[in-house]
Amino acid sequence: MRRTKECVAMLLAGGEGRRLDALTERLAKPAVHFGGKYRMIDFALSNCANSQIDTVGVLTQYQPLALSSHIGSGAPWELDRRDGGITMLPPFAGRDGLCWYKGTASAVYENFAYLEQYAPKYVLILSADHIYQMDYRPLLDFHKESGADLTISSIRVGREEASRFGIMSVAEDGRVTEFAEKPAKPASDIASMGIYVFTWDKLRDALEEDAQLLSSSNDFGKDVIPLMIAGRKRVYAYRFSGYWKDVGTIDSLWEAHMDLISANSPLRLGRRDWPIRTPLPSLPPHYIGDSGATRQSLIGEGCIVEGTVDRSVVSYDVEIKPGSLVVDSVVMPGAVIGRNATLYKTIVGEGAIVADGAVIGDSTCGTVTVIGHHEHTPRKPELRPVAIASAPQTGAGARLSRIG
Repeated sequence: MRRTKECVAMLLAGGEGRRLDALTERLAKPAVHFGGKYRMIDFALSNCANSQIDTVGVLTQYQPLALSSHIGSGAPWELDRRDGGITMLPPFAGRDGLCWYKGTASAVYENFAYLEQYAPKYVLILSADHIYQMDYRPLLDFHKESGADLTISSIRVGREEASRFGIMSVAEDGRVTEFAEKPAKPASDIASMGIYVFTWDKLRDALEEDAQLLSSSNDFGKDVIPLMIAGRKRVYAYRFSGYWKDVGTIDSLWEAHMDLISANSPLRLGRRDWPIRTPLPSLPPHYIGDSGATRQSLIGEGCIVEGTVDRSVVSYDVEIKPGSLVVDSVVMPGAVIGRNATLYKTIVGEGAIVADGAVIGDSTCGTVTVIGHHEHTPRKPELRPVAIASAPQTGAGARLSRIG
């Protein structure tokens, strides 16, 4: 018989990530590579491990294969255990025949049996596609001390990007008085981080009530949280002051990588007290050839660099051939950059091949260029804009281009 757990984490990892364009055509958003050696989901899993939360349910849906293979038994995060540990929770056919989670709230609702076996006092709901380092224990302590039914971890964002998030109005005592998911006219700059602590019996009641509403989209931000506020439940905001990035767009993904290599990076992957863990193939050290040069960059294991890399993040097992120039770019695992090729502000997908002599990107404007996973560029590629209505702009005239 399993022993009870004070807190169980439910990690929402089924995101389709359409705004990441070619990078998520065949890959769940949380499985997208980040930071030279990680995938996005590694941050939430590492935060759980470092916060001593040892029971995690991972809710998958869209393109789960790569994600499931990456997580495996959970050993890198010390979650390979019989008592708790990590459990993959894909959609399944119930009595009504449905086998697809309708929303974030329904994903948890459909897995009540998983939660009930641990009889938790608290349930921590997390998103698997955010980049941050956070100790969840102070959040849980705040929830207990305030007597909250629900605590929402929050962070201040710029007014120009507030419409991308769930936005809260918060009273002086920390109580949330209003919540709107991605409002056209944000009432404040206090944004939800998509991190929630629920008292278990209050979560169960709220999700059962939401499931009975035919008009509900069964989403935490759109439905459950406003429902709890309207029902005068005790909903509080917890202020987080560290680095946090929602990398839901091409621009934000590129910006988060540039944050990593900035002179005073707010995100320190080398923290010995808060390591970000990941499974990684056994590869030799990277090699910088006699014609190779790097500056202010991260270079992964197994790379062969015979060109110039400047202010870029290069993942493991990448080859950059002589005469090539990679500037302000992100290169994902297994990619090959051909001879005398030039890349400016480009995200190169896993296993992509950039042809000899190709010139990708533009050093004079705010364009982010994307080369999809396993794509091959022509020698003189033509770029076409990709329309993503919700993608934020970076600088004047910023746009998104894609190869092919």
